[in-house]
Amino acid sequence: MSIVRWEPLREFSTLQNEMNRLFNTVFDAPSPGGNGTLRRGMPAMDLVESGDHFVLRADLPGLSEEDVKIELEDQTLTISGERKAEHETREEGYYRVERAFGAFSRSLQLPKGIDPEGVTARFDRGVLEVSIPKPEERKPRRITIGDQAKTIEA
Repeated sequence: MSIVRWEPLREFSTLQNEMNRLFNTVFDAPSPGGNGTLRRGMPAMDLVESGDHFVLRADLPGLSEEDVKIELEDQTLTISGERKAEHETREEGYYRVERAFGAFSRSLQLPKGIDPEGVTARFDRGVLEVSIPKPEERKPRRITIGDQAKTIEA
């Protein structure tokens, strides 16, 4: 029987390698749906406040206007669509698919009072831009009683 010297720092290194392997398999693996959609396939979005509008920009490279659906229900704006898989199955050899494909949906809660008729959208070179008018400020309404004016906030 041989004596082996125990080195605790080597154990930490082994633990770190195992944790790295675990995280790589979790974040690089397809989602449980089995359709090859990667979790990181959600489009990046920016929301900017400018003047009398909110402007939402979403990066949707490789998609066309027909591939994207925009819905506004109550105060929830939802952008959804689907990226089609562009790779073919090969019988031999190995390949790696890193570009995400499959259905996606992102929702954003908007302030109360948004006029759905004023929302506009345009699509240019893979960037969707949605312009959302800010709701008008509610102003107090004056009601006159006799000769005196009272302000009642509605």
